[in-house]
Amino acid sequence: MRKQPLDASRLALPNHVRRLDILAAAVLLAYAILATVTQLGASVAGQGPDPVWAAARQRGALRVAVDFGYYPFSGVENGQPIGYDIDLARAVAQKLGLAVEFVPSNLDSIYDDLTNHKADMAASALPYAPEQGWRASFSTFYFNAGQVLVVPDQSPIAGQDQLAGHTLGAPLGSDADTFARKLAAANHTITLRSGYDTPAAALTDLRRGKIDAAIVDNASALSDLGHRPGLKTVGPALTLEPYVLAVPIEAYQLHDAINHALEDLRKEGFFEQNGKKWFVDAPLR
Repeated sequence: MRKQPLDASRLALPNHVRRLDILAAAVLLAYAILATVTQLGASVAGQGPDPVWAAARQRGALRVAVDFGYYPFSGVENGQPIGYDIDLARAVAQKLGLAVEFVPSNLDSIYDDLTNHKADMAASALPYAPEQGWRASFSTFYFNAGQVLVVPDQSPIAGQDQLAGHTLGAPLGSDADTFARKLAAANHTITLRSGYDTPAAALTDLRRGKIDAAIVDNASALSDLGHRPGLKTVGPALTLEPYVLAVPIEAYQLHDAINHALEDLRKEGFFEQNGKKWFVDAPLR
């Protein structure tokens, strides 16, 4: 399910956003090991030149497949691409010494666009998908879109193990709903309300005191908490859903170059700044 710990300027972001950033760092190592094992065959010594990387360098541009319907990750404003992933793609391309060309796509066709060489890289709130490993290689993850627990600022609830006797909200049919139902099934003193159409609706009721806690995806929590006071996230992220960049399976040199670029961007604080830009400063839609 498409949804969203994040880097964003540590001195400028609220405490709850910085805590989510720490969670992202905590799961990064585990994911890196998983991704390395999955992609081991993509960087075998003795392979010939990477045709995707060679063509991009000759062209002088990195073609990036994007679904423009996932604001704040991607969108269009005044005819120009905007969003968290758009800025990330531009930053990666700059690290590679290339211009960037955006190729409109969607989740159903984005891997076909890589396979058919319509695009060199996909950057579109793309969940890590090992089942696509036969035709794509994945970068280290740059965002955790998993589920988080949100409570009022003054709530004594400090984690999922303290929900007994409380009312818990979640958007109906979402991954948050699935996780909340498991918690309620394991502890019958938890009252579940999952009739909400959106994460924002659940968080609105949480602010009004109609529920005691809510489970929503990380991106929704970051956007809401970044724009409105009164709520906080507690405990570690409940689930891990890494967002990654993807390249064609044969693009092993481009894959390595992208990972090096992501690591450089982390060290430079890019993700902190980009997170603040799109989850705090950018207007809600």
